[in-house]
Amino acid sequence: MMAFRSTMQRIVWPAALACSLFGASTASAASESAEQFFPPWSHGANDPVKNRGLEFTVPEVDNLPDFHGDPMTAKLVVFVGGNYFFAMAPLVAEFERQHPQLQGQIYYETIPPGLLVEQIKKNGTITVGNMTWTVRADVYAAGQDQVEGLIDEGYAGGPAVPYVTNTLTIMIPKDNPAHIRALTDLGKPGVRLVMPNPAFEGIGRQIQQSLAKAGGEALVKIVYDSKVHSGETYLTRVHHRQSPLYLMLGRADAGITWQSEAAFQQEVGNPIGQVSIPEYQNVTASYAAALLKAAPHPQAGQQWVDFLRSPNALAIFEHYGFKPYVDKN
Repeated sequence: MMAFRSTMQRIVWPAALACSLFGASTASAASESAEQFFPPWSHGANDPVKNRGLEFTVPEVDNLPDFHGDPMTAKLVVFVGGNYFFAMAPLVAEFERQHPQLQGQIYYETIPPGLLVEQIKKNGTITVGNMTWTVRADVYAAGQDQVEGLIDEGYAGGPAVPYVTNTLTIMIPKDNPAHIRALTDLGKPGVRLVMPNPAFEGIGRQIQQSLAKAGGEALVKIVYDSKVHSGETYLTRVHHRQSPLYLMLGRADAGITWQSEAAFQQEVGNPIGQVSIPEYQNVTASYAAALLKAAPHPQAGQQWVDFLRSPNALAIFEHYGFKPYVDKN
């Protein structure tokens, strides 16, 4: 735990990060401009490189919030599902403390896990706006089922190594204007939702399972069909960025995310609240990692996989509400 505190002290979380991720947390979401809330700047805290060169970031126009570091000089490349983008900076800092030879030479991406799989299958090539680059990953970390699927397809070596678990919550604006109290409230007419698209994000399928537990297939259909067609449900492609942003801008009244993401938003002072989902309606996800067969840096990659289960790494995860994975077999 002491190592975790030391790591967090070395990570600069400026101005409570309220202005670094989505803008000023004290502002009224509906009345402030989008630029004030725009994600996810942390003034360099999430960039592991030493030489940053020219600084050029224009909110909503030129930005790459889920791409961290220098892919040209990296000696460790991690593709991790964006569900814990906020934990990666302290994790990388702690890993670099243990492996100083890699300091400033780690590159990682935090887009949704399904999109990372597509990038892996395209030999690491990705295009954002007018920029295209190629970077081959050493490690893929995501939901255990997704990691095992990549192993089954021959892209990663097994077995998948699980390390933490997570559960769902209902993320809401802090003042809860729609008076959301339970999953069934999401089906009410007039309640505007921002929800992960199951086509791109694994959490979408788990959300559907949770909705079915609370209100049957009828509730799933309302949230993911009727409200989509009526415009009351907006489907995201990068929910860990889009959901809190839409809630703070007043464009949505609620959305389901991982509880760790709501905890992070609350910790940094953004005007976000959450409504807990009871255990009997909830879904628990196990996160796992695996070394890719085409890993250009297999030794460093394996060190990262091993690190994720270490006491210092688990302390960082637990800070955000994750629980250590326990093998029940």
